Amino acid sequence: MDKTVSSPIFPFPVRIYYEDTDSGGVVYYANYLKFLERARTEWLRALGFEQTELLSGYNVLFVVRRVEIEYLRPAVFNDALLVTVQVHHAGRSWIELDQTVTRDGEVLVTARVKIVCVNGQSFKPVGIPPAIRIFLEA
Repeated sequence: MDKTVSSPIFPFPVRIYYEDTDSGGVVYYANYLKFLERARTEWLRALGFEQTELLSGYNVLFVVRRVEIEYLRPAVFNDALLVTVQVHHAGRSWIELDQTVTRDGEVLVTARVKIVCVNGQSFKPVGIPPAIRIFLEA
């Protein structure tokens, strides 16, 4: 399997707290990576895959291999944001995801994130478990 996938967009709400901001009062750029990670975790959970169960049941983890991110507009304290996840492309052992961070429909951040399925002990790439592959091929 190495194909472009058209999947539903998964939304995940995030509230900006004071701890997320820098001395200028805007969200510190690295914190967007945390928001993107949380959304991916909740996306997997919504599909029925807890990361702890992927490790214990399939002996696999998903790790980030590459992130391409573009910061378009700043978010500030107390903003209500929406972080999205959508599958863009998938291969035997990897998934490429498109993610956005929006505020009231305005796009603040766009990202393309490639995650790789790896063995839980060796961290070498392995095939995506069949249960997840079924979702990707549907």
